[in-house]
Amino acid sequence: MDAKEKMIKHHLKGRDIYDGRVLRAMRAVERELFVPDDMVHVAYDDTALPIGRGQTISQPYIVAFMAQALQLKPDDKVLEVGSGCGYNAAVLSQLVNHVYSVEIIEWLAEKARKNLMKAGVYNVTVKHGDGYKGWPEKAPFDKIMLTAAAGEVPSGLKDQLKTGGKILAPVGKTLQVLKLMEKLGEDDFEETELIHVRFVPMTGETEK
Repeated sequence: MDAKEKMIKHHLKGRDIYDGRVLRAMRAVERELFVPDDMVHVAYDDTALPIGRGQTISQPYIVAFMAQALQLKPDDKVLEVGSGCGYNAAVLSQLVNHVYSVEIIEWLAEKARKNLMKAGVYNVTVKHGDGYKGWPEKAPFDKIMLTAAAGEVPSGLKDQLKTGGKILAPVGKTLQVLKLMEKLGEDDFEETELIHVRFVPMTGETEK
């Protein structure tokens, strides 16, 4: 059994990842294409890994958990706030029609684009910009996923979600909770707290 299959068996199936589509997506994406060369040997360890300049690639379990929690559908249009190195978007790309991903750090946005191209992923569009503002030109979205923590979910992102759509976001400063919010009406959301997580904080407009 290779490293990827061990990761899937022990850290995904062995915990609470049961969605067959998510498991297939995790199997389809080569995580080693998204990590630095000196990290390839630990690419399938179930941990976040450094990718340079204080940034990290997310832990596989968290990527799978978040994808499963959003109940993604093949025809969904998804907004991802925080492209990082592109790995999370690559997994999402296997599950939905198109991913629009916003990254505030310019070099990281470029890295995500290059990594996704290298991985043969063509249904992800990456933009350098402030994720706090979302991507109004491409709204409304079926699902929105934040991969950086905010004190609260920005209202502008809620506005860009379709009624019946869902936002998944780590919320909090020091102690963060992953919250799933379903839009029931224009200003009506049903909120569920899932698990405690640790993400880098959002930057940009959200800091003001």
